[in-house]
Order: sequence, then C-alpha cells, then structure tokens
Amino acid sequence: MGSQAQAASRCRDPGPAFGRVSPEVIEDALICLATENERHLSELPEGVGCFKEERIVEFIFLLAEKWCLDPMARYQAVELFERFMIKQVEQISKSSRKSVKHCEQGGGSSCSSLEDQLYNTFVLRLVSCVQLASKLSLHYTRVNSDVALKFLQSLKYSYTKQELLESELAVLKTLHFQVNVSTPLAYVELLLEVLRYNGCLLPTKPLHQMCIQLLDFSYLARDAIYDTLLKVAIENSTPSKLQVPARSRCFRTAKLALMTPRDTFTSAEQSF
Repeated sequence: MGSQAQAASRCRDPGPAFGRVSPEVIEDALICLATENERHLSELPEGVGCFKEERIVEFIFLLAEKWCLDPMARYQAVELFERFMIKQVEQISKSSRKSVKHCEQGGGSSCSSLEDQLYNTFVLRLVSCVQLASKLSLHYTRVNSDVALKFLQSLKYSYTKQELLESELAVLKTLHFQVNVSTPLAYVELLLEVLRYNGCLLPTKPLHQMCIQLLDFSYLARDAIYDTLLKVAIENSTPSKLQVPARSRCFRTAKLALMTPRDTFTSAEQSF
C-alpha cells in the first residue's frame, strides 16, 4: 500500500506555472518557435507521419505512463522515433538503389541485412527513444538502463546494458545528435502563457490539462483525423489514390514491411 502511494506521488506532476514570464521573453519565444516551425515545414521529410501509427503511439504513451514521465517526454519520444525511423528507411532505400545491380546478380544480402536489423531492433529502438526523451525532459524522472532492461526482459528480450547504450547512440548518431526539437506541447504552453498575459480570466491549469488530453487524442487518432480533413477538403468521402499523397503511400508500405508483429505490442501491453 505504501509503495503504491509512493509511486503515485512520484508520478504526480504539478505542471507548469503560468504568468511568471516577462513580455519580452514571451515575444522572443514566439519568434523563436515561429522561425523553428517555418524551418521544419520547409524541410519536412518524405513519409512524415507514417511512423505515428496508433499502435506505436499507444505503446510509447503506455510506457511513458509506466515510467512516470511527463507529457512533454512522451510527445518527444514519438517525434524522436518517427524521425529516426524515417532516416533508417531513407538509408535502406538509398542503399537498395546503389546496389540494385548487385542484388539482381544474386548479391542481395547487403540490401536485406539493413531491413532485418531494423526489424529485429524495432522495440529496442522504441525503448531507446523513450529513454532519450526522459533525459531531455525537464523532469525529475529519468529512465536508466536497469529500468529499461527490466522492461525488455519482461517481453522476453535478452539485451545487455552495452547493447542498450549502443542503441541510444545509434539513435543519436542517425539524428546527428539533433534530438531536442520542440513538440506541439511547447507551442500550446506558450499560447497559454500569452492568454494569461493578455488577461484571460479562465484558469490556466484546467486549460492546460484539457490541451494535453486533446493532444493525446490527436496523436492517437492522427490517421482518422487527417483522413477526415482530406475528405472534407475534397468534398468526397472516398478519396482516390491520386488524392492521397504518393510519398505517404510509399512510406506506409515500408512501415508495414518493417513493423514488429502485432503480437509483440499485445504482449507488451499486458506488461503495463
């Protein structure tokens, strides 16, 4: 009973404090986030969003909840994992194009080895992204190797601490150590700060909690939301293949080919 209360206390997040920032800092932050967002939109990789499938996002959210991570960390983990996977798929595609003649002559092992490695380390990379996100978050809870290994062992994986560290390093290197990217929550919290500064009479903490719930929903129901927006935009309930972005179809195929079997997610969810 005492241990449960202690765990609940560790997981209780007081949330951000609004109304304590000067207008100059708010203005600088708005300009910074707007510039960053514009840059990201201009550099969107091919297949963005394809690795935010509901099962993946749910897995990360449940793991973050199990480890008492704050909302920013779970969103950061989702973004890290997708950026990493897109880079990996791009690398496989590039390698495949370079060695297509070699593959046709029966030397396709180099093409398939990258796919096999990515497939076999799918859950490990997921856990590594959650670990990294926990270290980026301004929160008192960080996921150490012992905690991560215990979870992986509950899924019948037999990784070592060295392999876990190498997995984190692989994610960092693939992303060129550019891991601290703003999540949607950063934009939401800044806008709430603006509302507070402009004299909004509504209490900000309940608004903040409501925004987190909406963000959770938008992450978990991303495909359904975007499909609905597409149908509304084209005024047609059955979009043709030409109306669905080609790059999304391409990367969705790659995602399905590399996705860990659903049984893995099912067994993982039973351990939460």
